[in-house]
Amino acid sequence: MNDTARSEAQSSGGFLPDGDARRRLRRWRGVKDHFARYAVGTFGVGVIIALALIFVYLFSEVVPMLRPAGASLEGSFAAPGGVDTETRYVTVNRHLDLAVRYTTDRRAIFFLPDTGTITHEVGLPLPADAEVTAFTFAEPRTELVAYGLDDGRALVAQHRYNERFSQTGRQYRPDVVFPVMDGDDALTVVDTEGRAIETIGLQRGPGGVSIAAALGDGSVRLVRFQETTSFMTGEVTVRRVVHELPRLPQNALATRILLDITGAHMLVGDDRGFLHYYDIRRPERATLVHSKRVIRGEGAEVTALDYVLGTVSIIVGGSDGSVSQYMLVRDDDNVNRITFVRDFAPHRAAVTQVMPEYIRKGFATADTSGLVQIHYSTSARTVAREQVGDRPLPVIGIAARANAIIAVDDNERFHYVDVRNPHPEVSIRALWGRVWYEGRSQPEFVWQSSSATDEFEGKFSLMPLTLGTLKAAFYAMLFAMPLAIAGAIYSAYFMSPKLRGLVKPSIEVMEALPTVILGFLAGLWLAPFVEGHLPSVFSLLLLMPLFMLITAFVWTTVLAPFVRQFVPPGWESAVLIPVVLFTGWFCVSLSPYIELWFFNGDMRQWLTDVGITYDQRNALVVGVAMGFAVIPTIYSITEDAVFNVPKHLTQGSLALGATPWQTVTKVVLLTASPGIFSAVMIGFGRAVGETMIVLMATGNSPVMNFNIFEGMRTLSANIAVEMPEAAVGGTHYRILFLAALVLFVLTFVLNTAAELVRDRLRKRYSSL
Repeated sequence: MNDTARSEAQSSGGFLPDGDARRRLRRWRGVKDHFARYAVGTFGVGVIIALALIFVYLFSEVVPMLRPAGASLEGSFAAPGGVDTETRYVTVNRHLDLAVRYTTDRRAIFFLPDTGTITHEVGLPLPADAEVTAFTFAEPRTELVAYGLDDGRALVAQHRYNERFSQTGRQYRPDVVFPVMDGDDALTVVDTEGRAIETIGLQRGPGGVSIAAALGDGSVRLVRFQETTSFMTGEVTVRRVVHELPRLPQNALATRILLDITGAHMLVGDDRGFLHYYDIRRPERATLVHSKRVIRGEGAEVTALDYVLGTVSIIVGGSDGSVSQYMLVRDDDNVNRITFVRDFAPHRAAVTQVMPEYIRKGFATADTSGLVQIHYSTSARTVAREQVGDRPLPVIGIAARANAIIAVDDNERFHYVDVRNPHPEVSIRALWGRVWYEGRSQPEFVWQSSSATDEFEGKFSLMPLTLGTLKAAFYAMLFAMPLAIAGAIYSAYFMSPKLRGLVKPSIEVMEALPTVILGFLAGLWLAPFVEGHLPSVFSLLLLMPLFMLITAFVWTTVLAPFVRQFVPPGWESAVLIPVVLFTGWFCVSLSPYIELWFFNGDMRQWLTDVGITYDQRNALVVGVAMGFAVIPTIYSITEDAVFNVPKHLTQGSLALGATPWQTVTKVVLLTASPGIFSAVMIGFGRAVGETMIVLMATGNSPVMNFNIFEGMRTLSANIAVEMPEAAVGGTHYRILFLAALVLFVLTFVLNTAAELVRDRLRKRYSSL
């Protein structure tokens, strides 16, 4: 009787079934085996498909950012209002329904941007006996322009679209208002002596409108209209103040004047390619602080100059086709200096105009060959270009949502360009490289996705988040690995079965503890405790192993054998429980004295004094809290791997004269190494993906360091915090999906590498 028949007989009550019954039993067993094989395979493939679908979904949300921007010429038409007058300024509203053209013959003409059909026309109150000698525009979102006259007066105009809704759709009643008036006169006097305004600058800030003018004799004037709002009545009063500013050096002629929205800085470009910075925070004591040549080409001149949104970065276009960005950066003496930041793709011909976007840090440039280029300052990219003709383009206007451009050539022909540029902020350099952001003294890695100001520059570097993720996982594993692996080896090999039956389930049940509870305890109890007893943390790391070794020495050497007999074999670890409790109490009690003896009574302040930043919620707290979350995973898998080492290997090693410790280090650990490595990598993956603990136990500050006393922001925590606030489909929204994709790929690569290493270890030690 073979073994199969015997087992079948036993399962049937001891009687051998006949041939038909055996065949039926084999068929049924074959059906179950067949079903199990295909069921396991099907669900395994299902898991792979689910992971692939997750990757596909994440990637589908990221793909729109990777698509290139584009610009295409949609149509051309003769200048609305006639080609016998020059265009000084043109712009388009946010719905692409209406555009406005300012001309040299004192008109503001509203027209349809795609066809040129005139809808409204407004005459500007400029005197017929005065000649327009200068023109400028403020930041585009203010919708302000200014005309300078040869008699020292200026006209500030503001176009308004007056959008309203009706049953037939949007309706417009555009007009032009004059926010700066001298009594009932829309003209304001800049120079009382009647000298001609050669160059004019204009800006509106929180304090009101400012006008700067370079006069015919080389002098520079600043006129401020300071607005004051009554707290009781809401009435706005305007006070006009005129200031004389220092002349430009060496009789240079001003070609462009820029005023920032804060009213603190004024920049003047001259005919020699220099940019001059005036500090006008106190106009009565204004000084020319710094001058710098901003065109590096020999013999080249500045032909276009303007701020980007926020009036911090200056874009300089040259006669050599160069396009560069400059900023005011404080030096070691805390003095602002004009500083070069970056170059953009150059033009083939001289740049004629720089036009900033309304709501982003982008801008468009045009040249004398008819080429229009679209750039973005933060990402240092030239995202699109379009050849709209072969004539010079002295004027370009950009739509409020940066989705259209109107380019005007020197024959007063208008060209309508459609623009598709939804995500110019994104580039490899902006996401993973150092970027020189506005307000910073040097290139840095920064994540800052929002601010309270409309002119905020988004900072989307993923480096601080990725480093924060690795930092949190590193300190968690630094805390968890020694405890979990050492505890697993001891409980699996040295501990008595009864004690192991108590310890192993107790540790494994810790895995069921919600991480939000661990994060809550870490943030509200552990972080303040560590801050108040900082010396005890480090003394515990030193004294706990020392007291354990002393206890072991006393137990094995000092105590008499009959005393040790009171503790059964495998229960020796219970002796350490009072030692651990006493050491913890002793270190906490000793903490104030250590601070007095070594740290002048306050260890945190001592760390600050020596240049080490200390945050209450830091990597030390996260490492302890997340370590407790990871320990059960590593312990359980490691303990099973060590316990399942074949007994004949350990018994053979002991029989050959090896000590238990030698058997563990030379046989057990090598055989169990694939399982131990898998435990470590699974624990590391758990730490990398942890959200709630790092969300609640850190300051969520995206810093670029491994300082154990500072916090961090991880990829997972950042997604949890910012995804609810991100606009669906926006750049911020898609970058968060990119962060999720990075986290997915990071864990996938780690797990794949871990499986490869585990497989190699298994093959290497399978012959033991």
